[in-house]
Amino acid sequence: MKNPEITNPAHLLEKVNAFRNSRIILTADELGVFNQLHGHGNSSSFVADRLGADHRATDRLLNALVALGLLDKHKGVFQNTAFSNNFLVKGSAEYLGGLSLSNQTWKTWSTLSEAVIKGTTIAMESPINERTPEWQESFIAAMHARAGVQAKEAAEVLDLEKARSILDVGGGSGAFAFAIIRRNQSVKATIFDLPNIIPLTRKYIQLSGLSDQVDTVTGNYLTDDLGVGYDLVLMSAIVHINSPEENQLLIRNGAEALNSGGQLVVLDHIMNDDRTEPAVGAFFALNMLVGTFHGDTYTEAELRSWMEDAGLTGIQVKITASGNQLMVGKKA
Repeated sequence: MKNPEITNPAHLLEKVNAFRNSRIILTADELGVFNQLHGHGNSSSFVADRLGADHRATDRLLNALVALGLLDKHKGVFQNTAFSNNFLVKGSAEYLGGLSLSNQTWKTWSTLSEAVIKGTTIAMESPINERTPEWQESFIAAMHARAGVQAKEAAEVLDLEKARSILDVGGGSGAFAFAIIRRNQSVKATIFDLPNIIPLTRKYIQLSGLSDQVDTVTGNYLTDDLGVGYDLVLMSAIVHINSPEENQLLIRNGAEALNSGGQLVVLDHIMNDDRTEPAVGAFFALNMLVGTFHGDTYTEAELRSWMEDAGLTGIQVKITASGNQLMVGKKA
């Protein structure tokens, strides 16, 4: 589907000023505004005192949240909407944990102009495994929240009939492995991730109730052996972190880990040859520019060439109900 054109100045200005809505929501989440109004209404001065914030500034923030439809206001008393109570109160079952990651991403996107000039990030502080436990926990929580529906849909389009052992490379919380097991109860899964991520992975495994079917391996997928004996190797949302040379090596190592007849699955933004569609992938390429040293989004032709170089055949693209793309290749 062709990306929509901007046809008038008003439409352009709407896009330019969209950052304001984002900043209002992220600030409210960061400060814990919705938790202060959970289950009861209060004045802006009460909220300000609880937050240790300026009264007038807090009042203006709450008014803006009313304008966005995330708070209600009646006679000077502010309340969460039903939506806000469900999705924006930290600790609630449906809390959108990805907002904290979006808040961190905001800071890197503010360096886009400099990154375009330099050709790489100027904001990345350290590799993921070396970042603070708080950052790692919020990152994995965000990835887990985003993976919910995506993982279930991916499992539905994959051929899992003969799969008995799977390797989830860079699997984080294990959401994709869990979804595959729930579709095929015969599967045993191994989640491969960095040393400081695997303890978080184990917590999600315990919560999933699938401890008997999921184990973990610690390592760096670019430098450590992935093992052998797998019917399916999954690489979800990791190729965009790497350079082309790193991905060629990664996919080759993944293919070597497969049993004969096994499948290697890459789930990521798969771009057209012009790199303009899908639009979300074109935007995400910039996210990788500001946040990684070598990351990018890659075309179907690039992914296909790396799979063919690794000896995989029958390569095809599968699309889930929500439009997410998977490229699948088989080992002879």
